[in-house]
Amino acid sequence: MADHDLSLVTAESCTAGLIASALSEAPNAGKLLDCAFVTYTVAAKKRLLNVSAETIERFNLTSEQVAREMALGALARSSANIAVSNTGVVDNIDPAVKAGTQCYAWAFRQAGSKQEIVFTETRRFTGSSRKIRKRSALYALSRIPFYAAQIPGNTA
Repeated sequence: MADHDLSLVTAESCTAGLIASALSEAPNAGKLLDCAFVTYTVAAKKRLLNVSAETIERFNLTSEQVAREMALGALARSSANIAVSNTGVVDNIDPAVKAGTQCYAWAFRQAGSKQEIVFTETRRFTGSSRKIRKRSALYALSRIPFYAAQIPGNTA
């Protein structure tokens, strides 16, 4: 990230700050991480990240669409040029969503462009709640180089 002048903002729900925490362990983390939003409640997602109630109602709280709005909301409220978001469940609290389901978005702001490029995906992890959250956080960070490489003209 440092080699490509990238800085990150996170918008986390299920991982509760673990993505930002994992990145903070990297050398020179202060240059890599701008800020982190932990938005566990629906109200916080709406208030802090501008997630639409309609999106939540239409697609479910655990959805790529909500993750997308979380990432774009974080990017809009930060000077970072990459946002990573996560929303999901670790337990069987929602009959419509299997335990361990994690939805992500990676939003990239390109220099000189007013349009963001967003990638989303859903994964399912197994294990204890703690293991699911940790695996989810590490997965979110591990995909940054992959998606950065998908952007035309980007050599990250």
